[in-house]
Amino acid sequence: VQLVESGGDLVQPGGSLRLSCDCRGFTFSRFGVSWYRQAPGKERELVATIISSGSRSTYADSVKGRFTISRNNAKNMAYLQMNSLKPEDTAVYLCHARNSLYAYWGRGTQVTVSS
Repeated sequence: VQLVESGGDLVQPGGSLRLSCDCRGFTFSRFGVSWYRQAPGKERELVATIISSGSRSTYADSVKGRFTISRNNAKNMAYLQMNSLKPEDTAVYLCHARNSLYAYWGRGTQVTVSS
């Protein structure tokens, strides 16, 4: 099983990034997917979740209206579109896949928002 995040970068406040999560080794279409983030010295925070079919998603209040989670079950990929980025969005962003029996984590990708 592998979850490989990519797309993290240094970006100025107000900028945008699109994170990707390449999922392999399990039946992706049967798993819900979430993006978490962890900043230095802070607890891991749930950012967004999308159900297995992709028909419903939920967001943390801190990112609602700015971030969009999506998935492509044909490509075994999940995405996080991040707009209007703020310095407080700086963190390692981790992809997480879960069903009723199993849960898998990626290693994360660094997002830094700074001028």
